[in-house]
Amino acid sequence: MRQVIQNMQNGVTEIAQAPAPSSNAGALLIRTSRTLISAGTERMLVDFGRSSMIAKARKQPDKVKQVIAKARTDGIQTTIDAVRAKLAQPLPLGYCNVGTVIAVGKNVAGYSVGDRVLSNGPHADIVSVPQNLCAHIPDNVDDDAAVFTVLASIGLQGIRLAAPTLGESFVVTGVGLIGLLTLQLLRAHGCRVLAIDFDDAKLALAKSFGAEICNPSTGADPVATAIAFSRGNGVDGVIITASTASSEPVSQAAKMARKRGRIVLVGVTGLELSRADFYEKELSFQVSCSYGPGRYDPGYEQKGNDYPFGLVRWTEQRNFEAVLDMMSDGRLLAAPLISHRFAFDAAPDAYDLLEKDKSVLGILLDFDTEIDTSKLTTSTVMLKAGNAANLTPANPVMAFIGAGNYASRVLIPAFKEHSPVLKTLVSAGGLNSVLQGEASGFEVASTDLANVLADDEINTIAIATRHDTHAEMVISALKAGKHVFVEKPLAITLESLEEIENCYNDIIIADPTRKLMVGFNRRFAPQIIKMKSLIDSVTEPKSFIMTVNAGAIPAEHWTQDPDIGGGRIIGEACHFIDLLRHLAGAHIISHHVQKMGHGKGVAITDDKVSITLSFEDGSFGTIHYLANGANAFPKERLEVFAGGRILQLDNFRKLKGYGWPGFSNMNLWKQDKGQSNSAKAFLEAIRLGGACPIPASELFEVARVTIEAAHSSGT
Repeated sequence: MRQVIQNMQNGVTEIAQAPAPSSNAGALLIRTSRTLISAGTERMLVDFGRSSMIAKARKQPDKVKQVIAKARTDGIQTTIDAVRAKLAQPLPLGYCNVGTVIAVGKNVAGYSVGDRVLSNGPHADIVSVPQNLCAHIPDNVDDDAAVFTVLASIGLQGIRLAAPTLGESFVVTGVGLIGLLTLQLLRAHGCRVLAIDFDDAKLALAKSFGAEICNPSTGADPVATAIAFSRGNGVDGVIITASTASSEPVSQAAKMARKRGRIVLVGVTGLELSRADFYEKELSFQVSCSYGPGRYDPGYEQKGNDYPFGLVRWTEQRNFEAVLDMMSDGRLLAAPLISHRFAFDAAPDAYDLLEKDKSVLGILLDFDTEIDTSKLTTSTVMLKAGNAANLTPANPVMAFIGAGNYASRVLIPAFKEHSPVLKTLVSAGGLNSVLQGEASGFEVASTDLANVLADDEINTIAIATRHDTHAEMVISALKAGKHVFVEKPLAITLESLEEIENCYNDIIIADPTRKLMVGFNRRFAPQIIKMKSLIDSVTEPKSFIMTVNAGAIPAEHWTQDPDIGGGRIIGEACHFIDLLRHLAGAHIISHHVQKMGHGKGVAITDDKVSITLSFEDGSFGTIHYLANGANAFPKERLEVFAGGRILQLDNFRKLKGYGWPGFSNMNLWKQDKGQSNSAKAFLEAIRLGGACPIPASELFEVARVTIEAAHSSGT
């Protein structure tokens, strides 16, 4: 398939060839016929991508502060690498899509193959969209009109917040696409509407839809015009759909509104507000969130859990349906908003026009529906020719499952450094497998895990997907005869861990050379190797203190979801349980967990925890895993007390020794958490036929302790 992407580093907009996404549970697979370029949102993205690094920094001051804080704790080079990697990730463009359903995922109700649907899918031949972000298109609404639904829903949600009633007077400030759709919806509510903009052509359209108009560039005073429009009373409400850095639209809205009037910000403006303007009139001010209730709620959007109709009347999907009904009744017109039309192949030209001509409105992209669907839905794309000479039994021939941020920025480069054959890169959506596959030198990009498992040339699989998929993929890969490297965690439930352990034990009897490895990279970090060599010379028990300044992650993030990410103890604290287990060199015989108690203002307590481990040799260690600290403080600090001596490691950059004969410090110019050494050890074990770098028994032990700790009720 083909998909439009924006390179955020150099601003180039291009069409990428990618494997088609697979048919996922809870989602529809849609063949696109029409998409709409959102002139406001997508112009901002294009402008940002094409701006200089200095301009990018000025537009995102909060991000600059984060970069500075990271540089102070992790080092300049590590920070530069992270920023470059972030900007090098191309961004898929578009969110207004119309097409035909070609596959229905499991657990989806109410849709069938062949249905014509509207979705918030990107500019691509084939899109996979969760069911709650789709809606049926009435037969009498053509694709050209239906593709405006998502933008109209943004305006509709702003209107719902403003709660207009029949006969009220409203101002719409900024009549681009969303503004013109919004004023039509207000007119359908029975409101009188004044449109304010600096573009006469757009105001002419507004007037044709029944609005009165005001152009400040001709000398008209928007506040005075609005007061006159309201017959001297002040308008009942103002909906701001403009995009500007200025705070003037909000200031003007406050001045033109009546006492207790309503102001809703749908667009993007400055927010330097005058308290007096709002205080004296007791004005209400709200910022509207996209399409409506459900937006950014993973339970609604990704898992398909709808809100009860009687309690949440208007959701994202119901707003889509309401807009389509208005189009079907002829009360919402989209055809006059179409200013340009391009064939999808010419999409880069459309974005050039978008940047050069600020007056453009609706730019449609037409997809060639005559192309054989089978040519668009292929699950693999060849990136380069393979080298048959490299395909030897002793040489690792790898497939990577998952091409997200960590895999592309850290894991794949770590493996590539040690020269395996990088054959296939798999990602669910397809685009990342092409982009990262080309950058890293893979031969094939794919969305089909089954093909990878059936490929006899591939003998090694690395898994870097969401945590809930790890156990099933590990078992499938082991049964397919592959060596397996899986990013932590190995499993998120004791039941799935037991299944992996049983599977591995059965397979290792028949094939003792089979390797299973978890990405516990910290034990391979050069400073940890040095620490291990030092403390192994001490025969008495040791004490470990691991402090992790983990940083806050929102409650709605997938890593916090117990069914998907397993929570942060399972998802990340497992690293430190393994690290202390490795340094102690002894079995964990008991553990105790102390979690933060529930209190005011603390939505999550499971990521503020102290875990104490007791080891068979008498050693003990405490892991303080805390998500309530400051970013300026180093993320990871390890202290070891042993035989009258101390080792202190700060953020895998500075190692100090106290009381160690012949050792005082080991400092690195660049942070090294051991990812490269971990990959090297795993690959060498495959090449040389040696033991796996981490014994499987330790992997299972650490996984079991981690899961038990996560489910502990300690408070």
